[in-house]
Amino acid sequence: MQKSNRNFILFWIFSILFLVGWYFYWQVKNNKEFGTMSAVIDFLPMNELKKAKFKTMAGFAEYLFAKDGEEKTFMLLFQNNMELRPGGGYIGSFGVLKMQDGKVLDLSTHDLSNFDGRVPNGIAPPYPIKETLRVSDWKLRDSNFSPDFLENTKKADEFYRLGQGQEDFAGIVAINSNVLTSFLKVTGPVEIPGYPGTYDSENAVLDLEYQVEQGAYKQGIERGERKSIMNLLAKEIQKKVFTLSMSEKIKLAEIILDDLNRKDIQLYFKDDKLERQAQLAQWDGSVDKNWSEDYLMLVDANMGSLKSDYYMRRSFNYTVDLSGDVPRANLKVTYNHTGKEKNWMTKDYLTYLRVYAPKSSWLTDSKNLGEKRFGDDLGKKYFGTLVGVPLGQTKTIEFFYDLPRAAVENYDLLIQRQSGSGEVKGEVIIIYKSQKKMVYQVNLSSDWKLSDNQ
Repeated sequence: MQKSNRNFILFWIFSILFLVGWYFYWQVKNNKEFGTMSAVIDFLPMNELKKAKFKTMAGFAEYLFAKDGEEKTFMLLFQNNMELRPGGGYIGSFGVLKMQDGKVLDLSTHDLSNFDGRVPNGIAPPYPIKETLRVSDWKLRDSNFSPDFLENTKKADEFYRLGQGQEDFAGIVAINSNVLTSFLKVTGPVEIPGYPGTYDSENAVLDLEYQVEQGAYKQGIERGERKSIMNLLAKEIQKKVFTLSMSEKIKLAEIILDDLNRKDIQLYFKDDKLERQAQLAQWDGSVDKNWSEDYLMLVDANMGSLKSDYYMRRSFNYTVDLSGDVPRANLKVTYNHTGKEKNWMTKDYLTYLRVYAPKSSWLTDSKNLGEKRFGDDLGKKYFGTLVGVPLGQTKTIEFFYDLPRAAVENYDLLIQRQSGSGEVKGEVIIIYKSQKKMVYQVNLSSDWKLSDNQ
């Protein structure tokens, strides 16, 4: 592994996962009057819910930095959500991090174009990978094809071992590429010596993609060095991060918490207690399998449309009619492709959409759908279809389905967010038995529950 790439990944690991917890941890160690990290957090100027989540992160830090002589190894999945997949984004590479007594013992990274060559052929991929991408064998790069992170960690670990990996992981972490934006929102714009332009929270992800995929070749940079800009960018951001004021550090910590809440960072721990804490904080990226009332989750998978998700805008309208003998749902999903012309990054969009609904839901009609597929998964029913959206156009598809009576006896609705899906706006309309109509505007920046918004 090249030194520049190693430094870049080390920086992001500590910044995203450990920086906040590390800060609280050493505040306790160096300020005896507090006694515990919880006491430090209690003094912060924020509401109780945020304090509770900070305490959860601090608990993770205590585990990571404990001087217990235990070696802890983590798998890190780097997901590019400009190429959206059910678990967040296309996995282009992964890392293996080893820590002991709060120190990094080793970090290795693996480009999946190489590692997947060691994974034996013969495992059939889930639909429609073979049909659309002409890929006949399932490998680690496509392992996150479930909307449930725990399921994806199982597949990632399985493919890792099939590729002759030997490590026993204490945890697995997925990080979406747009987490970079979080830091730039606080540090402000960054310039990189020797490279054109300024990187800020609005353009950094796109400009980095261009530099790595196109700019490096035009500048005569060798293929093996084209990602060196990432290390330079990390260094410039690092300089700014460590000069932030206390209020700015708290703001950065809150933005990172937002990334966790949006599922742009997803956590799995082998330790039952830590995993339970991740679940309670809703940072485990799980589909709620215990929810027994109405349910909705929209799950997209970019099927060979390059990095077109940068240009896609999604919205939905969900109407539930409870006034008749059978509760009925009408779901409209709209895709707006804002890309204007085909280039190295975008073309006509093709996604495999799965709509997750309560188990025993029954699709009765649809509009603008192609071939439909049905299945049971994660305690839910799903309706699946391929959706094509030409450049610069908008397309709306529609589902009509009956809901199980048991799901609406004391009506409530949970809408879960797909990791990496960007901003998704929607409208929820409920027509009750009395004909009373309630309308809710939804910004799906995290999971949304009707009873929390009444």
